[in-house]
Amino acid sequence: MQNRIYSNELKTKIGQTVLIAGRVYGMRKLGGINFLILQDSVGLAQIVFDAAKIGELKIGSWVKISGIAKEEKRAPGGAEIQGEEIETVSEPVEDLPIDLSKKGLNVNLTTLLNYRPLTLRHENVRAIFKVYATLLEAYGEIMRRFGFTEIKSPKILGEASEGGANFFTINYFGKKAFLAQSPQFYKQICVGAFERVFEIGPVFRAEKHFTSRHINEYISLDAEMGFIDSHEDLMVKLTEVLRFIFERIQEKNSEELKSYNAQAITIPPEIPKYKLAEIKKIIKEKYHYEIPAETDIDPKGEALAGRFAKEEHKSDFIFLTHYPSNMRPFYTMPDEKDPSETKGFDLIFRGTELVTGSQRIHNYKQLVANIKKFRLNPKDFSFYLEAFKYGLPPHGGWGMGAERLVQQLLGLANIKEAALFPRDVKRLEP
Repeated sequence: MQNRIYSNELKTKIGQTVLIAGRVYGMRKLGGINFLILQDSVGLAQIVFDAAKIGELKIGSWVKISGIAKEEKRAPGGAEIQGEEIETVSEPVEDLPIDLSKKGLNVNLTTLLNYRPLTLRHENVRAIFKVYATLLEAYGEIMRRFGFTEIKSPKILGEASEGGANFFTINYFGKKAFLAQSPQFYKQICVGAFERVFEIGPVFRAEKHFTSRHINEYISLDAEMGFIDSHEDLMVKLTEVLRFIFERIQEKNSEELKSYNAQAITIPPEIPKYKLAEIKKIIKEKYHYEIPAETDIDPKGEALAGRFAKEEHKSDFIFLTHYPSNMRPFYTMPDEKDPSETKGFDLIFRGTELVTGSQRIHNYKQLVANIKKFRLNPKDFSFYLEAFKYGLPPHGGWGMGAERLVQQLLGLANIKEAALFPRDVKRLEP
């Protein structure tokens, strides 16, 4: 639209006639004057009209408005428009089922998601996805800066990514196929071509969890890098990546963070790290909770590990390392000092697992032997093993859930709030 300005430009146009466009977010009448709040792609603007000019304008209508920009400290952004002309370009055919003009969107999670095409328009909900957008942008920027090549791996596979039962099957022209649980195999193969790669893309987990921290389709921020000495190199690089991401979010999304009273992120120069066996002992002695033997660490254990990191190290993050070999995927490098443990890690962010990573087995014969140890058939992984057959450098990487990072950063009660259109065991629409 020619000569259109946006709400965040109003302060720079004081005294000028401007054209603005967007959606009628709210209205209030004060005598013969109407205060109209307009929402555009970047925020809100206040326009003052006399009642006659607005007529029967409906909340939710999409409009073009021209008028004179004026300074007004009480208005959003410190400026408003004295409205002169208004043109309605589209209007709702029925009344809105939810009042979006209130500061807080006081609806339950089911209503929030059932009316997702509408509730996405609320300023607080939009704030979530502005933060999300910055996360994706910042991750791509810092990975390229560190020399990683972006890849896009296939999501329809002939074999399940990591074995097990947590995969979705689909009919692929009469053949059985699977939705990718991760880009793991393709990341490792591409190390042989590019040495350092990263991917931002969807992954699918057929887990029947119905919790506040699980969804069945999410966006994974992945990386794989060659010529590492151990998983320690990955932890150092990941710390640098996260520091950049959070600095960028603070820089670009300060207003969105304020709307959720999001606490500042504290990343110490070196994130504290503990072996899993050590943290289990600490949790038992300090918090009198014993993590169940049948799991590596459960949600309550993660929460207590996060509490310990905050209390003892003033850190929102803690690395847990050396998970048992039988509880990690077959490609995870065992620790040569104790092969029952692995050279891998989870990163806990404010009491919730955010990242899983490890050094991978790069030796062909060792990898084949480990596949058999896991009672899997190497023939089922022939295309993957081919890369190792012709040699790969020592390498490793990580996977990080975008929605979970946003959930923890903003303090959202449920991860589904951080997904545009979430998929879980009960939801396939909208």
